[in-house]
Amino acid sequence: MAQIRRPPRSWRLLAPPVLAMAVVVVASNILVGYPINDWLTWGALTYPVAFLVTDVTNRRFGPTQAWRVVSVGFALAVVLSVVLASPRIALASGTAFLMAQALDILVFNRLRDRVWWLPPMVSSLLGSALDTVMFFTLAFAGTGLPWIGWGVGDFGVKVTVALLLLPAFRLLARARGPVVAG
Repeated sequence: MAQIRRPPRSWRLLAPPVLAMAVVVVASNILVGYPINDWLTWGALTYPVAFLVTDVTNRRFGPTQAWRVVSVGFALAVVLSVVLASPRIALASGTAFLMAQALDILVFNRLRDRVWWLPPMVSSLLGSALDTVMFFTLAFAGTGLPWIGWGVGDFGVKVTVALLLLPAFRLLARARGPVVAG
């Protein structure tokens, strides 16, 4: 009888953030197609959670593991987004997502040893700005939809949600388990 092999410990620890990342990105890709008004889509309310997932993973396990979560979560999300959202949205999302998350990981890691709230706040703001510009341009330019207004509203919500998620970051980053210092 063949013995069942357990996945490496690091992958068992990373499974929850990978799944969270995939769910957040897929939900956001679907919800971005539903405007709330001329300045906002429902996707703006869910997408900032992706930065929380990345930043908590970066704090607890380091930038290499954070990039693994981003990469694997992204791969799962792209497959599902192509099926559940339009191919243009999936392509725009994927491009913007990878660039923004890479920036988020880099900035977070550079600020890692500063006061606890600075790395997630600055990295989320810069990543959100890059994501917003890239996504809305690639997804909606030339469609006749009010995408510039959506982008402005989206960024405003991302900033607000990033601020509101700081206490969650603090709690999750302090949860039991490894914490990587500078």
